[in-house]
Amino acid sequence: MAGVVTAIVLIVRAMNGHDQSMASGVGTAIWFAVLFGGVLAAGIALFTGRRWGRAVAVIAQVLLLPVVWSLLTDSHQPLFGSLLGIVVVGAIVALFAPASSRWMAQDYGELPEEPR
Repeated sequence: MAGVVTAIVLIVRAMNGHDQSMASGVGTAIWFAVLFGGVLAAGIALFTGRRWGRAVAVIAQVLLLPVVWSLLTDSHQPLFGSLLGIVVVGAIVALFAPASSRWMAQDYGELPEEPR
C-alpha cells in the first residue's frame, strides 16, 4: 500500500512541476505502481482466499532478504534492518507454516494423515 501511495505522490509532484533533474518522477511512479500494485493485489488475493497470491508473497519476501542484509551491513542501519528482517522472516514462516501448506494443497486431492 505504501508503494502505491508513493507512486501517487510522485505523479502529483511531477504534475506540479517539481525539479526532476535527479530522477524521473513519472518513471519512478510507474515502477512503484507496477511493483507494489502487484504485491497489493497478491495481498488482497490471499485475504480473499485465492491461492495465487501466495507465490507473489513468497517472491516478494525472498527479494527483500538482500535488502535486509544491506541494511544490516553496508548501510549501517541495524535498527531498520532488524525490523524489516523480523517482518520478512515472520512472513516467510507464516507462508510455509503447516496450516497454510494444508490450505494450499487442499484442492490437489486427499492429504495424508499427520503423524501422531
